[in-house]
Amino acid sequence: MATSTYAIAIGSNRPGRHGGPVAEVRAAIAALKEVRAVAPIMASAPLGPSLRRYANTVLLLDTSLSPPDMLAQLKGIERSFGRRRGRRWGSRVIDLDIVLWSGGRWHSRGLCVPHVAFRERLFVLRPLRDVAPDWRDPVSGRTIRQLHQLVDRARPRD
Repeated sequence: MATSTYAIAIGSNRPGRHGGPVAEVRAAIAALKEVRAVAPIMASAPLGPSLRRYANTVLLLDTSLSPPDMLAQLKGIERSFGRRRGRRWGSRVIDLDIVLWSGGRWHSRGLCVPHVAFRERLFVLRPLRDVAPDWRDPVSGRTIRQLHQLVDRARPRD
């Protein structure tokens, strides 16, 4: 089977069995195989009702897994970290999302690649720009660098 590259977003804003959010993100990175590149971990403000700040990063990995099989692996890691489904945008010990796939687009029940909201999320685009600045969004045709500039420019300045 052919090898594909995935961009995986990782986030945590709650301590778990590995420690605080940064330690949880590092442990999730270690749990994944065939990791090719990892962006620096950054802090970000929460979306929605959660009050806790997030630790976020993006990594690239190579695998022969299909998108549904990759999602199943990520969900298994989340469960092993103690992740339980709950309130949308609530606190979570770990969150693993497929952002992009080198095969382009994938849509099935429960999985949409590219991730539907990644183009608006600086906490995904900034680390993704660090590891894959020239990767093109298969929907818009823009590079990650271009998408990052659009979102960063639109942010209100302090």
